[in-house]
Amino acid sequence: MKLIDLHCHILPGVDDGSKDMQMSLDLARAAVDQGITNSLVTPHHMDGEYTNHKQDVIRKTDEFQQALDKEGIPLTVFASQEVHLTGELMNAIAQNDVLFMDETNRYLLLELPHSGVPEYTADMIFDLTTRGITPVIAHPERNHGFQENPDKIYDFVRMGCLTQLTSSSYLGVFGKHVQELTENIIKANLGFVFSSDAHNFKGRRYLMKEAFEKLKKEEGVRKAELFNLNARSVINGEDVENVSFIKISSLSKKRKKFWLF
Repeated sequence: MKLIDLHCHILPGVDDGSKDMQMSLDLARAAVDQGITNSLVTPHHMDGEYTNHKQDVIRKTDEFQQALDKEGIPLTVFASQEVHLTGELMNAIAQNDVLFMDETNRYLLLELPHSGVPEYTADMIFDLTTRGITPVIAHPERNHGFQENPDKIYDFVRMGCLTQLTSSSYLGVFGKHVQELTENIIKANLGFVFSSDAHNFKGRRYLMKEAFEKLKKEEGVRKAELFNLNARSVINGEDVENVSFIKISSLSKKRKKFWLF
């Protein structure tokens, strides 16, 4: 299966991911070994620590692609950003300083603070969706607010969001609790794509192939194909396939009924 990675930090020297070009090239080789052919490079933007302006990311991505081509590494990279939820977001979009996940400016990789879900999140999502922008919430399974109340994910998907799950979360790299939440997000049809969120060769490494193998085994080939198709649809600015989804709390109720009877 040829894979598309919508979220990684392998652009050299821009954030807490790859530190230099050599590391980026090595990470790119690891991506190719996983079956990844196309990848968004998504440095942090406006998260309070890193600011990676649109034109800088485009320039550095072009330089990275030239280095990949020179080394004969068959990976095509596209400039994007992991955009932090901030009160300045709409202004940054208006000033054309935000990169989307596709050329039509439809899909936006949106990161919430790890500590929780700010009260203004729903208002911001409403503002984005009314402008024709679909927020793709990055790694909700690692957000403390969603961990405490997983049904908030349902609320945001119902508002028009998609979610991007981290492949390593599904495999237990961030602990059993995160793994179980990732599994439940998938079972509730609230997960849409896997991405690597690769930063390095240790904990934040490429595990896309392994995640898809697990997904095929536990949820079926069709689900794995759908996740991959959704990634292709996002990067092309196309519709993702409609699926019915439920609250995660409904999963536990179903399990209780099964054991009671």
